[in-house]
Amino acid sequence: MDKKTEKKVIIELDNVCKYYKMGNNIVKAVDGVSLKIKEGDFVAIMGPSGSGKSTMMNLIGSLDVPTRGKILLDGDDISELSESDLAQIRGKKIGFIFQSFNLIKNLTAKGNVMIPMIFQGYDAGGRSFRAEKLMKMVDLSERMDHSPNELSGGQQQRVAIARSLANSPEVVLADEPTGNLDSKTGQTVMGFLQDLNNKGKTIVMVTHDIELVKDYPDIVYWLKDGKIEKVTEKTVKRRTNIE
Repeated sequence: MDKKTEKKVIIELDNVCKYYKMGNNIVKAVDGVSLKIKEGDFVAIMGPSGSGKSTMMNLIGSLDVPTRGKILLDGDDISELSESDLAQIRGKKIGFIFQSFNLIKNLTAKGNVMIPMIFQGYDAGGRSFRAEKLMKMVDLSERMDHSPNELSGGQQQRVAIARSLANSPEVVLADEPTGNLDSKTGQTVMGFLQDLNNKGKTIVMVTHDIELVKDYPDIVYWLKDGKIEKVTEKTVKRRTNIE
């Protein structure tokens, strides 16, 4: 049997719509989208401003529920879960990387990485040990006790990558991960994401940057006016060796 057909579907959107009422108008931010994200995929959601990318990110990340249609997270329909149950499942299965880093300024880099683990029941020793391991993985062992304002933009985004991995999620969801970085630093950050994917982690990246989708993802969903306009797939994966 083809191994590709054996991959588990982690996130599935089935004819998903997200509508907002703006005065007398209905805005169709996402309008009838269906897709499947499988373990080990590197997926990009690509489109210009206003195409529905941010709404798609919130839906894929289970941060929002659809107006219509189903979103299945590891087979569970998120619309049938309570907010507390959804938060627990989301915290275990999805790690988030944001364009603006979203680091807590009065915590150290290590402290920021430890935050997600608090909500999943890690004890203090376990949080510290894992945070140090993750900081080493993103080449920031010597910056663990620095505050975010003592770090460069690229270093802050690498802290955010480490934080996204705190609870060993199945999926890492990256929202414009290089949007606030220069091109060289952006390539370094993308190298870390590619290396994670090479090691089996599922990556979903939301972007408007055509250069990123040329080089990194296996599958690109092109959005326009809340709909998938086309899907492109790459047969040869880019490989990196970030140590």
